[in-house]
Amino acid sequence: MASSYQVADMITKEGLLILHEKIPFISTINCQYDDQYAKKGGKIGSDLRIRLPNQYTVRTGKTAQVQDSAESSVTMTMATQKGVDLGMSSVDLTLSIDEIKKRHLEPAMSALAADIESTVISGVTPEVYNLVGTAGTTPATMLTFGQARQKLNEYLAPKDNRRRVQVDSATMSTMTDAYKGLFQSGKAIDKQYIEGYIDRQGGFDWYENESIYSHTNGSDVTGVTVNDTVASGDSSMTIANCSSAPTVGSVFTVAGVYAVHPETKRAYGHLQQFVVTGTPTATDISFSPAMISTGGKQNVSALPDNGAALVWVGAASTSYGQCLAYHEDAFAFVSADLEVPGGVDMAAINRFEGLSMRFIRQYDAVNDDWISRIDVLFGYKAIRPQLACRITK
Repeated sequence: MASSYQVADMITKEGLLILHEKIPFISTINCQYDDQYAKKGGKIGSDLRIRLPNQYTVRTGKTAQVQDSAESSVTMTMATQKGVDLGMSSVDLTLSIDEIKKRHLEPAMSALAADIESTVISGVTPEVYNLVGTAGTTPATMLTFGQARQKLNEYLAPKDNRRRVQVDSATMSTMTDAYKGLFQSGKAIDKQYIEGYIDRQGGFDWYENESIYSHTNGSDVTGVTVNDTVASGDSSMTIANCSSAPTVGSVFTVAGVYAVHPETKRAYGHLQQFVVTGTPTATDISFSPAMISTGGKQNVSALPDNGAALVWVGAASTSYGQCLAYHEDAFAFVSADLEVPGGVDMAAINRFEGLSMRFIRQYDAVNDDWISRIDVLFGYKAIRPQLACRITK
């Protein structure tokens, strides 16, 4: 019979493989194991700082215009621990790993994967401010996803094979039908006609995901105006004519505030989109990105006038599904080792492609039970939300 450690080690290895197969969003973003916790064990609330690229302006002429290197970073907090608890008996653990996988690990990992996937995608999507599509209408043409690709291009997402879209089944069905009459490679046709889904199209790898985020607007989205003198660098402002607080994750534009090319600073032909963050009220909101009108980090053509209109995406008190187009580097998911306690019946930690999982089994003498638990500690964040775009439906 295998040792206790070997059994626990096999359980974590098989569990990680199953978990990884069932997280189509997390497995396609910047997902990495954090080895700084490998010796001492991860803690809830541990912070990680992720450095962002510097931005500069270009001069004209021979006279130097020295710019400070204002480095910036975002903080990701290792604050979420998820797990499943199993009643695996001594007899169960004498079974083959295939039987354990079928009877215990697959259903447990399915539940854990669904929960983690939903937590992460619902956590990062509201941080994305770029948005295309028509609220209340399921995308049914190439145009909508072409517009999402345009957004990624305008904000300089790398044009490589790491661009993806996450869509629900309804959107996948309509888009599979929309693409049916167009030229396709043999492999793509196999997926569309035999399996009923799109594999790669329009510059994206496509993934079907029932955990896409659904956003609900606040109860007042009409007639809202700026009631403030906004300065460059501000990420909050006072508003007027709003009877209730906007909801976090709501997307809006401000009259006269156009987006600019991140490098040339040339104004685009569309207004910059912003997303509500923090703890909004009926009179004050925080938003992302901050409005910056000069310098290397400039992202708007001008600051808003006092009294400028705010226009929200969608109707009041209405929920809209939010499919997601993104480059891998828009989001990060970090997993770390949890501490392994001593004096237990069996325990092991394993890692696979950015995921760390701990398994523990211990006897509960009070209740005369064998308790097995599987845990994952992780953090997640939209580290470069400009490399992503929501597709409302």
